[in-house]
Amino acid sequence: MNTISSTCLCNARILKSPSISSVRRYPATKNFFPRKGFRIRASSNEVDTKTEENREKDVQEASRVNMVEIQEQGIAGVSKISVGATSTGPALDKDLKKVVQKTAATFAPRASTATKNPAVPGTVLYSVFEVQGYASMLLGGVLSFNLIFPSNEPDIWRLMGMWSIWMFTIPSLRARDCSKNEKEALNYLFLLIPLLNVIIPFFWKSFAVVWSADTVAFFGMYAWKLGWLQQRE
Repeated sequence: MNTISSTCLCNARILKSPSISSVRRYPATKNFFPRKGFRIRASSNEVDTKTEENREKDVQEASRVNMVEIQEQGIAGVSKISVGATSTGPALDKDLKKVVQKTAATFAPRASTATKNPAVPGTVLYSVFEVQGYASMLLGGVLSFNLIFPSNEPDIWRLMGMWSIWMFTIPSLRARDCSKNEKEALNYLFLLIPLLNVIIPFFWKSFAVVWSADTVAFFGMYAWKLGWLQQRE
């Protein structure tokens, strides 16, 4: 019995245990079944960057809104200034007209009664005043140019010729029942011609020059107030 058992043991194959090197040849079980997962990364730097970008957008939007408001306020201010300037202009012109009319009415001839002015267009009185006005202007020019009563020294005749438009022409024409624009022109001339007669002799001592300047101012004022240039255009 002992002999048989020993022989069997001798003939039997002895299985060798797998070495470590053979085990390493096979991949690990975890490599055959890879695990799938989601990785969530939250960085504080990215959050700060987005916050700063949002702040910059808010600041830019606020600045844009402020600029729009400033522009609208500026336009509104300019419009108010322009409206104030346009409203001040007519008011000043109106006040000036009142002062000129009141001053001229003090010296211009008026009707002796409270009735309507009889020197209406088409009447003899209207024609008399008109002829008297332009005749006095012409006579004043002749005296100013020293054509009548000539003298080498300044005299009363040349002085009256220089002032003839203011003393005779304007009051005669204003005594008529003329239009509103013509009367307004005569009112302005009644105040403008004395200024010319006083200022011009400081620069040019000549009766003829002063009378010529008065005549130019006379017809220039008529052309402006009566619209002669506009009618020609």
